[in-house]
Amino acid sequence: MKMSVDQALRKARSLSPEEAAVLYREMLDRFPANKRVQMELQALTRPRIVNPPVEDLDAVVAPYRQGRLTEALALADELLGRFPTSEILHNITGAITAALGRLDRAVSHYGVAVELAPDYFEAWNNLGNALTGQGRLDEAVASFDQAIQANPDYAEAHMNRGIALRRLTRYPESLASYERSIRLNPACAEAYNNRGNTLLALNRGDEALADYERAIGLKPGFADAYLNRGNALLAQQRFEAAIDSYDLAISRAPANAVAHRNRGGALLALNRFDEALASYEEALRLAPGSALAASEVRNLRARMCLWTIQDDGEGPPLLGVGDDAIPPFHALAIDDPRHQLQAARLWSAKEYGRPRPAAFHARSAGDKIRVGYFSADFHNHATMRLLARVLELHDRDRFEIHAFSYGPDAQDTMRQRLIDSVDGFHPVGHLDNEAVAALARSLSIDLAIDLKGHTQYGRSGIFAHRAAPVQIGYLGYPGSLGADFIDYLIADAVTVPAEARECYSEEIAYLPNCYQPNDDRRAVADRIFSRAELGLPEAGFVFCCFNNSYKITAAEFAIWMRLLTRVEGSVLWLLADNGPAVDNLRREAEARGVSADRLVFADRMPSADHLARHAHADLFLDTFAVNAHTTASDALWCGVPVVTRLGASFVARVAGSLLHALNLPELVADTADDYERLALELATDPAKLRAMKARLAANRLTAPLFDALRYTRDLEALYERLLSGAITPLSARRIIMPPVTI
Repeated sequence: MKMSVDQALRKARSLSPEEAAVLYREMLDRFPANKRVQMELQALTRPRIVNPPVEDLDAVVAPYRQGRLTEALALADELLGRFPTSEILHNITGAITAALGRLDRAVSHYGVAVELAPDYFEAWNNLGNALTGQGRLDEAVASFDQAIQANPDYAEAHMNRGIALRRLTRYPESLASYERSIRLNPACAEAYNNRGNTLLALNRGDEALADYERAIGLKPGFADAYLNRGNALLAQQRFEAAIDSYDLAISRAPANAVAHRNRGGALLALNRFDEALASYEEALRLAPGSALAASEVRNLRARMCLWTIQDDGEGPPLLGVGDDAIPPFHALAIDDPRHQLQAARLWSAKEYGRPRPAAFHARSAGDKIRVGYFSADFHNHATMRLLARVLELHDRDRFEIHAFSYGPDAQDTMRQRLIDSVDGFHPVGHLDNEAVAALARSLSIDLAIDLKGHTQYGRSGIFAHRAAPVQIGYLGYPGSLGADFIDYLIADAVTVPAEARECYSEEIAYLPNCYQPNDDRRAVADRIFSRAELGLPEAGFVFCCFNNSYKITAAEFAIWMRLLTRVEGSVLWLLADNGPAVDNLRREAEARGVSADRLVFADRMPSADHLARHAHADLFLDTFAVNAHTTASDALWCGVPVVTRLGASFVARVAGSLLHALNLPELVADTADDYERLALELATDPAKLRAMKARLAANRLTAPLFDALRYTRDLEALYERLLSGAITPLSARRIIMPPVTI
């Protein structure tokens, strides 16, 4: 007669361990999924726990608590040699090795501890923390779940589970874990601080601030809470208050590099450049191995035109290529599309995690194509000055256009123009990324267009939650997002030549001419400026470059100074981007033997007036690693020829694309020497310059660049092709090329 499971379990207690094991295996042959038998067999075959004497364990713990980690580890290793099956000793050794940054070994020791004692909830929690430190977040959550299963009231495990879930961007689950932790231990400042971080990620800034205040009330010396409160204030653009909070964090933890770095960001938002640089440099001093800290210093120095000797040579070392992600926008300054892709992939993985699947309603035949444009810039901004005419010209018989605005509620004429140009205008700044994506899905958006990418105030996380079946990067960010959830990048054959497609994570969707739209009704003010009121000399050749200062490097500036030297009476007309840049560019000119007064700086002014003052510019000189984009089309629209050099990456080929679409490829140089030679020829040969301006004036009316209606129809045809291919698995490589025309 066969025994039942209960009978077998009772009988096993009267048998030797070897006989009981045989019985358990027989039962598992009959009942392979029986958990009780499995657990009894595991317990039977598990090594017998033998712990050291308490005084020996205390001898290891004492130096660990005093921070003498190397000494503690040596004692632990010696003790493990004598007590290899001590779960407590393995847990302690895991804690020591984790504190030493040896997370692989810590995971191993914690693993042994929980194998020896499956109900050791503290070790499961420690294992989860080590796995979190390694970025093995799903495994970490599973480990915290084991700790909670062993002890459902273990508040710390609930809190740490919330941290891992936040990093996985599983925000609702993260909040639930924190709330359970707080119910179990309402006096835990860390739980409020961590819940605040998830609330901040959900764009619930006021609630996050309230949690940080609770954490500070419970633990007045809590530096991390002051730091995170500063982050929440910074997100709300309360810059002075953010600086005050960062200062309080630093007063309690002077070596906290993140507090110094974020303080730099708040100072920079207030245009306090020198103070911001000092904060960034202090962060880098405290964390010399941090690529993020190094990139912040490098980026700000570029904005201030504070060049180093390295900027004239082989260029700075690459950042954001190891384990330390940097904002991909910072990588654009290095003209290497492979590096830019690597940096973007690392950042996207860190910021957005894996894309989340979503379900969509099937389209009905004959439905209009619903296009959603997503941006923070639906106001008087360079991107909208390019795109506004396209929005007005979209064929409403075939397309339904929606704008999703998560930027400021700027009440200017451009915003009203944009509202009037679309079928639905949706202010979504108060919603978190998941909610914005859900809203887009509820509106049956077919194509979701990310107009920001990795630029300031961008929220590409919306697309990680799948706002539409087809998601597209377009216009705002000239490079790859490095994200699995962006399906296509709109480009042209100049910005992304066929041989460079492998440098982009997206499929390249090619427009037949230039990728950049232009407004063929952009207004030029009637105002006629005198040279004197613009600070220009009454006579002499005017080179100009109205690019932002971070685009100017020592490489092109040296050429510009040689041009000034060789073109008598000439001046260089630049944008007064920021005070330090103005001072440093003047100093750099003097260092190259050019009087500083031959650099004239133009203050910012309304777009129509800015376009009108182009009448006094003779030749626009482009920058290399990051080209002129809107500024180049502004100059060309106003009849000013642009000389550019074609680089390797998207961002370094934009002006070349504009000029090809204007049928003026001879203004595109392949090398720096050719660029300099061409600029000098145009500046010293009045007849050649007049002929070029005449061609530019004629081409402006006939070439594709400023034909907004033609551009819009090309874009719509591309949208239709992309949507028709949306059923193709996203993993399949596909290149969408424009139709061949004969």
